[in-house]
Amino acid sequence: MATAPPATAPLHPEASDGYGPSGRSAWLDVDWRQHQRWMRLHERPVNVIELGAGPPVVFVHGLSGSWQNWLEQLPVFADRHRVIALDLPGFGHSEMPAERISIAGYARVLDALCDALDIDSAALVGNSMGGFISAELAIAYPQRVERLVLVSAAGLTVENQRSDRGLAALRRAEKVLAFYTAWIASRSDAVARRRRLRRALLAFVAAHPERLPAPLAAEQIRGSGKPGFVDAVDALTSYPIRERLSKIACPTLIVWGDRDRLVPVRDADEFERLIPDSRKVILQDTGHVAMLERPARFNELLDEFLGA
Repeated sequence: MATAPPATAPLHPEASDGYGPSGRSAWLDVDWRQHQRWMRLHERPVNVIELGAGPPVVFVHGLSGSWQNWLEQLPVFADRHRVIALDLPGFGHSEMPAERISIAGYARVLDALCDALDIDSAALVGNSMGGFISAELAIAYPQRVERLVLVSAAGLTVENQRSDRGLAALRRAEKVLAFYTAWIASRSDAVARRRRLRRALLAFVAAHPERLPAPLAAEQIRGSGKPGFVDAVDALTSYPIRERLSKIACPTLIVWGDRDRLVPVRDADEFERLIPDSRKVILQDTGHVAMLERPARFNELLDEFLGA
């Protein structure tokens, strides 16, 4: 199995609380084509990234995300872990699933992925909807999840935000949204180079998007605007998980930004209260994507948690 080149920056830099990456990011020097593969899961081809060797860690992106959400983690942890990230069906380069998008269905995809990769159990790291899916996997397939990391995870407040009228409006606007985001994604490099546009496009997920490097922002924009968005919103708001969180039996780390505009920071307190063996860390002046906004600090926390 191919391994990643060594990271160009130490895992524990002196200034671990800085916003955004410091120095040249390791992912810029990886030929990602060498680590990309297509896997047929539940009757559909799924785009999977895999590199490194060691204890497996599976990274799961959120709503309207893609595997590139984890660029600041994958090559850094690949020097001593087998790291896997995927485009969930309906997002990134993966096709829409054969069945209707659901949180339980996505958990089954992760279970099938582990089967296909001969992984008995792994650490799961999920952001937003990916955290919701990872928590569902830990409940429905507890043998698969050795450790769980929830990064601004959905699943609690969202259960009270369902609106059939709002979903209908989203569906009517779906084609327009798809065209608009696809147009932007096709010009992601040019768009990301302009600080004001970077802020306009990423303001809901990042506290200071204009301070993120243009190449990193471009990769996030490029992966957005996919056909699974509306159905995934429906899935998020129609699958209550609160009463089952006590069934999570593995150690759980909860990471949140205090300026998260999508999932309120109070949800971190609730996840910590409901999951037995859990602890939370709140990062200051940080939005919804702590792994991109505070990569040094996030990687430090994750490294400590995986080694605990």
